Order: sequence, then structure tokens, then C-alpha cells
Amino acid sequence: MAERRRKKHAEAGPESPSTSRAGAGEPEPEKQPRVDEARRRLAGLAQLLPGVLEQLCEKARALPQLRTRRGAGLSLAAFLGILHWIHLTTLFENDRHFSHLSTLEREMSFRDEMGLYYSYFKTLIEAPSFLEGLWMIMNDRLTEYPLVINTVKRFHLYPEVVLAYWYRIFTGITNLFGIETKACWNVTRMGVPSEVESCEGLGDPACFYVGVIFILNGLMMALLFIYATYLSGSQLGGLITVLCYFFNHGEATRVMWTPPLRESFAYPFLVLQMYILTMILRTSNNYGKYSIPFCLANVAFMLPWEFAQFILFTQVASLFPMYVVGYIEPNKFQKIIYMNMVSIVLCFILMFGNPMYLCSYYFSSLLITWLIISKRNKIHKLAFSELNFWLIQGCGWWLGTIIMKLLTSEILGVSDHISLTDLIAARILRYTDFDTLMYTCAPESYFMEEETPMRYMKTLLLPVVVMITYFIFKQTVHDILCALSTNTCQRKQLLEHGELVFHTLQLLAFSVLAILILKLKLFLTPHMCVMASLICSRQFFGRLFRRFRFESVVFGILTMMSIQGCANIHSQWSIRGEFTNMPQEELIQWINYNTRPDAVFAGTMQTMASVKLSTLHPIVNHPHYEDADLRARTKIVYSVYSRKSAKEVRNKLLALHVNYYVLEEAWCLWRTRPGCSMLEIWDLEDPSNSANPSLCSSLLKDARPYFTTVFQNSLYRVLKVNRERDHISLF
Repeated sequence: MAERRRKKHAEAGPESPSTSRAGAGEPEPEKQPRVDEARRRLAGLAQLLPGVLEQLCEKARALPQLRTRRGAGLSLAAFLGILHWIHLTTLFENDRHFSHLSTLEREMSFRDEMGLYYSYFKTLIEAPSFLEGLWMIMNDRLTEYPLVINTVKRFHLYPEVVLAYWYRIFTGITNLFGIETKACWNVTRMGVPSEVESCEGLGDPACFYVGVIFILNGLMMALLFIYATYLSGSQLGGLITVLCYFFNHGEATRVMWTPPLRESFAYPFLVLQMYILTMILRTSNNYGKYSIPFCLANVAFMLPWEFAQFILFTQVASLFPMYVVGYIEPNKFQKIIYMNMVSIVLCFILMFGNPMYLCSYYFSSLLITWLIISKRNKIHKLAFSELNFWLIQGCGWWLGTIIMKLLTSEILGVSDHISLTDLIAARILRYTDFDTLMYTCAPESYFMEEETPMRYMKTLLLPVVVMITYFIFKQTVHDILCALSTNTCQRKQLLEHGELVFHTLQLLAFSVLAILILKLKLFLTPHMCVMASLICSRQFFGRLFRRFRFESVVFGILTMMSIQGCANIHSQWSIRGEFTNMPQEELIQWINYNTRPDAVFAGTMQTMASVKLSTLHPIVNHPHYEDADLRARTKIVYSVYSRKSAKEVRNKLLALHVNYYVLEEAWCLWRTRPGCSMLEIWDLEDPSNSANPSLCSSLLKDARPYFTTVFQNSLYRVLKVNRERDHISLF
């Protein structure tokens, strides 16, 4: 800039008479004060220049150190990501011996809804072209025969669409250049056939599918380290988070056991979203640059998983009280709300107008929050004190969200769609019916185990997080009391700790969810690990750092954590297994060789997913139980395990166009806990038939005349559903 100025002055010189006279040493009298003033300014600049240059030199010297520090941090993050990827692949391989399974066995190992999701990936890669495969899954007649459904819209299949596209590109390029991408060999095993072909490498569809999932979750660990480092202001804090995650790995994730589940794709993007939100909360200005990354992270989190909206609702519920008290400026909070609204509208469009996005508690809370912010001044006139102002906004937010949710659900006609909030309400109110019991009787939907807090205690994760939460809570109470006592408390002081308050409130929300539904530990445990990083925060424990070598205390805590933590890791690595399910393999082979390709099957949701995946036969029910029509179909199918008459059940199955029913003897007696056997569930649902004998037991003895047993082994029986004319011909 200085050179530019000199050039401008030099160019102006010849055109200025006064300048030419000054150069001759004969300045005019009226110009002399200006010249003296200019000299004084130049002298002042000359005195400041050495200091400025010295500061620039210091910054120049510090820049390589900063780059080195950042480079070291990114390198450490990459190393931790690779370490987690290796950990996941090792656990998965140890559990199933996946590398030595045949294609059919690998497909059977994806049980329940995992098999359903993988079946669409299989359709996409086996279709003549990607677009034809996409058209097939968007106009699917196999999953809920004879209905035609858009499975991308219904089952959130964007991960499978993206992975199938990548796989087709990958195999296309490698085939073009003749690069080998998989190795195949014969594996000797027990059963018939005694030898099966097994392939390993990214060229194998199942290996590619699972491999990408594990790579994504390896990247999640790298991001978790960066996130915790930023929150705590210390790379040691990031390392503590990663170590806590590894030490409590069995409580933090189940991706190594169930890779295709929606959470495996969605959760890494929640970590990214919360990291970006933390930066927004901490940044006092210029936070608009995070808008696009925040929206994209939101979309990437919501698209793969229908329950993501409820998690984001808890996020809004955590941010709103912070806005009310003053931890977030109204303009910043309004910006966050707008970004969330844009995200949900994008998801609504990308999911072909799926109404679930617009009738969720998440969307309703965003609308009510926007309304409260816009009417803030009018609401303030209704309050006589600061506390009343807070209470009016809080009560208005909760009541408004619930009312808006009910209105939008009624208007869009999706009030019969079961969601996570319905399950939580049923759990709290102890309401039970057939649908809620089908969810809550599953082990992953139980209340949190009593052993879980003890596991947290043994690794010291719970004590550390409780201590940190206590200090944040204590400071927050002090700030709130200050605001209430003065009415004009220094809000800037509150704003400095907003991200810590947010993480504490989010921790409380995740704790409630995990206590009510066991599988939601996958949100609680990682967030506890992130909170544990704050033990290294000099901003938080600055006084302790100044008084004595607090790093020694941190390393002491890590040492005690590692005693049980290393034992937990060793316990995971010692798990050894090998997947085998010969009865189901016999069933699949019988269906492939003895039934027409258009034969329609019904049975338990878990088995139907495998039948659809490995035989490509039409099915009438499947494990994705959220839709009301599907629940009604499943209820008819499961009436085989009730006390209804065989004729009534047969007629209802025929109305669904069912040709074959897969009966599982174990389900006649299946009971995960008291009140959860199929007979107990049906006695609650259908008390009028509670005195009748079990239909399942009767069919096991003799399926005639309404059914005919055409296949059976140790676990399964295939019953042909006889039509009326078949029934008459039997006599």
C-alpha cells in the first residue's frame, strides 16, 4: 500500500505548483503549517514503524509454528481415523469371519432391516444401468406386493444410491484398465455344499459396501478428535475424547456388528454438524461463513435416517433456553433457525415431498421459534419481570410446538405414522398395544441397563463428565441469578460460555433418551466423551492449571481410565465367531429352486428381508415398521401366531395375495421378557379369542386343510396357502 501511495504522489508532483515550489525550498507562507504537520506525522510513523515491523516478524516466525501445529493435529486426526477403521474391520471380521463367507452367507448375515437396505444396493449394481436400477427401486413391486412404492422416499436409501453409483464407477474403471479388484477361492465348510466360493476385495459388492461404511466411521473418529480439540482448546483434550471412545466402544456404537443400519451413515454427519454449530456459538462475528457447511451437514444427517429429525429437535430444545436467557444473541439464533429451515426444506425436496419432514416436532419447533423471535418485543410488553419474560417464551415454545405438530400431522394426513416420540410417550405413559409392543419388546428398545452406568463408572467416564457438568451448571446458575437480579446483566459475559451450556443441555437430552431407549446410547456415550475433553480446557480449569501442574492430574486420570478401558478393548478383540445359518440357507435354496419367481411370500419381518434380498421374490411385509399400512399388513401376517381360526387367517393372507407362508416354530414360544411372547401380545390385542388354542401349535401338528406344508427343516416350515378350490380338492 505504501508503494502505491508513493507512486500516486510522484505522479501528482509535476501537476502541482505548490509541490514544485516546495521541492525548490520556497514554500508559500500559508502552506508552511501543513508541511510541518506532515513532517510530524512522518516522524510519528517512523517511530511506529520499528514496532510494527517487529510484530510482523514475530507473526512471521509464529506462522510456521502454527502451520506445524495444525499439520501435526491433522496428522494425528488422520492416524486416529485409520486406527478406528482398523478396529472396526477387525471386530467385524472376528465376529463373522466375513472374508471366508460365500455370497449367500454374507447376504444372510445382514439380518432384519439391514438385509432390506442391502437388497436395494444389490438391485442398483445388478441392473443393466444405474438409471434403470434407480427407476426399479423408485417403482418397486417386490417389497409390499402388489403395491408400487418409491423405496428411496420410504426407506431413506440415498446411502445405497450413492454407494451403488460409486461401485459401478469403481468397477467400470478397474475393468477398463484390467485391474484385479477381488480374489476368489473355494472355502471348505460344514454343511451342503461342503465347498463354497468366497471373494474378498473392493470388487466384491458386500466387501465394498461394508468397507465404505467403516471408512466413513474412521473419518468420524478423526472429526471427533478435531471437534473435541476445538471445544477444549487442547489437542490433549481431543486425545482424551478418542481414548474415552475406545475405552467405552461397546457403549458408543454398534456399527461393527450392524454396518448397514441408518445410524452408521448418519451419525458421522451429526458430529460434523455439532462441530460447526460449536464454532458458530463461539464466534462473535463473521459466523455467516458457516451457513452452507452447516446446512449441508444437516441434510447429510437427515437424509439417511428418519429418526435424525428428533435428534435435531432436541438440539433446538437445547438452544432455545440459551436464547431466552441470553447466551445466544437474537440475530445469531435467528440465523441458526433459518439454516435449519433451509436444511429441512432441502430434505423435503430431495425425498420427493416426504411429508414426515413437515409434520415432525423438529419442523414445528423451528416455526414456533421463528415466531417467538419475530414477536419478541411484543412478548416483552406482556411480562412484568425478566423471569416472567423467560417463562412466557418457554411455555409458549413447548405448547406451540406440540400444537403445531398436531396440526401439521392432521393436515398432511400422517398422524398414524409411528415415530420415536410416540415410543417415548408410550414408554412414559406405560401405554401398550400391538404396535408399541412390537417395538418395545425388542431388546434394543428396553430401558437402559443397570450395568451401563457401572460400565461408565469403571472407565471413570461418568465421574469426569459429572464433575465437568457440575462446574458448568454452577457457573450457569450464577450467570442466570445475575441476570435476574440486575435485569441488565453483562450479557457479553454470558455469551462467552454459550457453547459449554449448549453441550451440557444436549448431554441432558441425550441422557433422557438413552435411559428410555437403550439403543440411543449411541448419542449419549460419544457426547460424554466429547464433554470429557473439557478437563483439559484452560478456559474452564484455568485456575487449576495456574496453581499446579494440572497436566499431571490429567495423565493420572487417563492412567486410571486405561485400566478398565484396555480390558474392554481386549474383551472386544477376543470375540471370535463365524456366521453360519444352515436352516435359513436351506430355506433360501428351496425357494430359489422350487417356486416360481413371482410367488409371493409372507412371514416374520426378519426372515422376509432375507427372502427378498437373496431370492428376489415378492414379499408383503418387511422390517421397516414405521408406516401405518405396513403395520396393518404385518399384523395380518403375524396373526398366524395368534389364537384366531386357521380359516380366518388364511382368508386374510389370500387377500394380500400370499402364496407361501414361512412359519418359524421358535416364534410360537418366542419371549424376550414377560409380556412379550406373541401369544401374550395377541391376548392383549384380541381378548375375544384368548380362550382358544394357539394357531401356530395347531399348524405345526397339521396345517391342513387351509395350508399345506411343502418344506420343513429344524427351524422353518413353508406353508402353501390353499385357495378355496385347493381346499375342496383335498377332500
